[in-house]
Amino acid sequence: MGNATALRRNARGLPLWGRLALHTVLIAGSGLMLLPFLVMLLVSLMPKEVILTRAYRLELVSLQNYFETFRVVPFGRFYLNSVIVATSTTVLQILIASLAAFAFARLRFRGRDALFLLYLTTLMIPFQVTMIPNFVIIRYLAWYNTYQALILPSAFSVFSTFLMRQYFLTLPMDLDEAARMDGAGSWRIWAQIILPLSGPIVATLAIFNFQGSWNDFLWPLVITNTPSMRTIPVGLAAFQGQYNTEWHLLMAGSVVALLPVLILYIIGQNWFVRGITLSGMGGR
Repeated sequence: MGNATALRRNARGLPLWGRLALHTVLIAGSGLMLLPFLVMLLVSLMPKEVILTRAYRLELVSLQNYFETFRVVPFGRFYLNSVIVATSTTVLQILIASLAAFAFARLRFRGRDALFLLYLTTLMIPFQVTMIPNFVIIRYLAWYNTYQALILPSAFSVFSTFLMRQYFLTLPMDLDEAARMDGAGSWRIWAQIILPLSGPIVATLAIFNFQGSWNDFLWPLVITNTPSMRTIPVGLAAFQGQYNTEWHLLMAGSVVALLPVLILYIIGQNWFVRGITLSGMGGR
């Protein structure tokens, strides 16, 4: 937010031609970013035969593709599964990461910094390396094709822990000391003092984690084998065949799939910017 404010101040100091050039570049860049989404929306509103001939006309705009999407495949079930998995994963990630970050940022114990450094090194391990061991564990626990398999492997996030720790370091330690003098323990300090003050970083991680879980394709594809447990990214693949693709239905489903993430970002965008800005300021 501070960077945005400084940018606005610098822009006001430019001459008129400079401001015009700056706004032209920003508008052009925004247009390029929005172009794929506009094409997706346009295709989702057109009949299949029009898409193939590219004879787009305004009078052909219709919502029929959206109704057809829910009729051809169990898209409502895909949507419900994605909502359950993304929401549960987001809540668990924030809960577990906040507890771990509280320990690394607010508690003093031997080997804390070394343990945190070791914890961070796991960020360098790609998901493809751990996918097979996770799959074997899921099969051993008889969780294949269940919500547990979709949710629990993603409930632990090193990145979320790191980001929360950096934010917690910006909060004064005097708050903890005052609370302990009043008889509060670590659990109470975490729940009643630290978390209520961490709205920006919680909102930031909620957006990150929800979007990541909502768009995840590989793990749900590997760990599910029935339409009743598929999520939206895997379900959208049903419109892509070996020899043809139902572009009008695929684009309609993609537009519907985009809405929850877009709404979540619109609601939490101010806190998102604050969380990203402040999480990098911590240090001792």
